[in-house]
Amino acid sequence: MFRFAHLTDPHVGPLPRPALRHLLGKRLTGYVNWRRGRSSAHCMEVLAALVADLREQDPDHIVCTGDICNLGLSSEWPGSRIFLDGLGSPEDVSFVPGNHDAYVRGSLRGLLAAIDPFAQGDEPTVKRFPYVRRRGPVAFVGLSSAVPTAPFVASGRLGRSQIKRAEECLAALATEKLARVVMVHHPPHVGGAPAGRNLVDAHRFERMIAKVGADLVIHGHNHVSSVAILEGPGGPVPVVGAPSASARGGVVVHRAGYLLFRVEDGAGGYAISAELRGLDASGEFVSQGAFDISKSGKRGRTVLAAPTPTAPIPQAPPAG
Repeated sequence: MFRFAHLTDPHVGPLPRPALRHLLGKRLTGYVNWRRGRSSAHCMEVLAALVADLREQDPDHIVCTGDICNLGLSSEWPGSRIFLDGLGSPEDVSFVPGNHDAYVRGSLRGLLAAIDPFAQGDEPTVKRFPYVRRRGPVAFVGLSSAVPTAPFVASGRLGRSQIKRAEECLAALATEKLARVVMVHHPPHVGGAPAGRNLVDAHRFERMIAKVGADLVIHGHNHVSSVAILEGPGGPVPVVGAPSASARGGVVVHRAGYLLFRVEDGAGGYAISAELRGLDASGEFVSQGAFDISKSGKRGRTVLAAPTPTAPIPQAPPAG
């Protein structure tokens, strides 16, 4: 059995005090938004408790699907590296970026330079994304939906060329005896987030999955747990979102949490199950439900059991 943890949207703080010259354009509105509420929504004590609980579970691998930064400041990059180092070695931790990591032009390039070994595939490629990491029975395929956007917009984009390369990767991996897990920040299905926060080319991603398939797609961005289904060539493909790793929250769906997946390899394919571990009212991280993603029949056919932690996608805090 292979076990991996999925956390997302840690929004690592405290936010370093920006210089006045950095508060131009989108960063100005984002900084105001941070001071008016976002800073209190994300608690570093909660994040530390989540990481401690995650480490107690001792997963074989850890995935972080973005928004490790807040305003994409260069002063945030050292803290981002420290956070990832605290999760584990680059061999054991995979990272893909979110919209806050690409807050303004140049932010993503600087962050990736600082955390480089966590966002690289097993083999060097001309383009960083998609990358492929083979760990046990799993092939992790990392995509980047992180692009700079206008103020009050938090949408993402994969782009035609990245989707084409992802299609080629997933098609090649389908010939290997590996469970294909796609990692991306924005919910990659149509309707996965409202306009202004959505993946603008989700329809192209859906067409790609319909053609080559995958065993599981995981994402963040919405700060709640969620499950959706895409059609693959052999059957349904589950798309699973995790809560923010640092959300203080006032209701269960907005409290911090992470997902712990189990992948078991068998003669008929893979059995993939997941547990949502979340913050309870007493401030402890506990199991809040489990769901199964089982394979039956020929490779590529998936059956999704009725999930316990599914939550409707609410309106998120204002983009900033």
